[in-house]
Amino acid sequence: MYEYEILYDLSKSRFRSSFHLKKNDLDYIDSIGFDTLKKHAKEIIINRLAKYDEIKDGKQTPMKNHPVFISQHATATCCRKCLEKWHKINKYKTLDDIEINYIVNIIIEWILIEYRKNRKMS
Repeated sequence: MYEYEILYDLSKSRFRSSFHLKKNDLDYIDSIGFDTLKKHAKEIIINRLAKYDEIKDGKQTPMKNHPVFISQHATATCCRKCLEKWHKINKYKTLDDIEINYIVNIIIEWILIEYRKNRKMS
């Protein structure tokens, strides 16, 4: 069912499973497409999460206004503390390309699952 087993584990969390894409998020995805959405996800991870910042950690990801932000909370990729707890990625080290791509792929996979629940996709 899930490409990433962690998504199944996260779906069991009351908090993580409370996040869902809304109609405006789905419409936004329709307008920009998944390739652009994936580029946005990568830019967001690089700019907001790649380097550990103790002062900003836990506050760098808004709870709304972009499908990637919603997905980050659903997938526990919203801050370094959550990345360490759920994904076992050391919160103090700068993310490398492999970790960034892993995070982006999990975000996009969750969005695809949500999208498929709400839109007809072939």
